[in-house]
Amino acid sequence: MKKTLIIFFVLLCFSCKTEKGKKNVEPVSEEQATSSILLEKFKYSPNAKPLISVHRGGKGIKNYPENCLETLKYINDSIDNAIFEIDVAKTKDDVLVLMHDNTIDRTATGNGNIASFTFKELQAFNLEDDFGNETKFKTPKFREVLQWAKNNGVILTIDIKRSVALENVVDLIREVKAEDVSIIITYDLRQAELANAVAPDLMLSVSARNHQEFEWLLRSGIPTQNMIAFTGTRLSPDSLYAKIHSYGIKTMLGTLGNLDKRAETRGDALYNTWVDKGIDVIATDRPFAVAKALHD
Repeated sequence: MKKTLIIFFVLLCFSCKTEKGKKNVEPVSEEQATSSILLEKFKYSPNAKPLISVHRGGKGIKNYPENCLETLKYINDSIDNAIFEIDVAKTKDDVLVLMHDNTIDRTATGNGNIASFTFKELQAFNLEDDFGNETKFKTPKFREVLQWAKNNGVILTIDIKRSVALENVVDLIREVKAEDVSIIITYDLRQAELANAVAPDLMLSVSARNHQEFEWLLRSGIPTQNMIAFTGTRLSPDSLYAKIHSYGIKTMLGTLGNLDKRAETRGDALYNTWVDKGIDVIATDRPFAVAKALHD
C-alpha cells in the first residue's frame, strides 16, 4: 500500500509540472504573427478596390526622381490607393538608402559605385529624373522613408539589393516600428523561406508565376495570409488567379515594361480588363494613367 501511494504522488507531481510547463509556453497564432492592419488590407476580397504599386517609388515623372522621398510624397498626395515599391542599397559606411542601381551614374549628378561613398559624401550629389533633369532632391535614408511611411500609413514593398543583408533591413523596420507598413519582396522559394524564418511578423511578396510555383509556396509552411502573390510581368491563365484567390491571397501583376507599353498604345482601359481577370494589385511605371483608368 505504501509503495502504491509513493508511485501515485510521483505521478501527480510529474503531471503538475507538465501542466505548469504547458501554461508557460503559449504558441503564437498566425493572427498574432503578422500585423493585423496588413492582414486586413491584403486579404483577398472580390469587392476590394484594386491597389496601384508604384515601381521604384515613381518613374518617368518630370522633375521627380525614382526612389526619392519627395516623389513618394508627390504621388501619395495625388493617388489614394497607391503603395510604393522601393529599392534599398547600402553606402560605404553601412547606411541604408534608396537606390536601384549599383552606381549613381544614371540617377544622380555624380558617378561611381554607391558602396564607394559614405552617406555624407553621397549628399554632395543631386538626384536626376528619368529625363536627365537635375533636381534639388537628395538620396534619402531608408530610415527616413520608413518613418514617413509609418507616420502617414503608406505601405512600402521593399526590394533588398544584393549588397544588403535581409537582417539589417528587418532590424531597421522593427527599430522604427514600421511593421504595419512594410512588405519584403522575394523572388523565389528559397528567398521566401529565408525571409519568413527571419521575419515571420512581416508580409512577403512571393513569386507565383504559375501553378507549380504556387504549389511550392503552399507546401513551404509560410502562412498563406502572409503572402501577396506576384504573378509576373506576363498575363497568366485565369485559373491561376482563381486558385490564389481561393486561399485568400491577393494577386499582383507587373505591368511595368511590356504591358504598360501595350496599354499606352492600345488604350488604358486594358488595366480594367486585367483587374477583371483577377488582378488585385497593378505594379506599374504609369501610376497616374492606371489611377485614372481605374477611376473612370
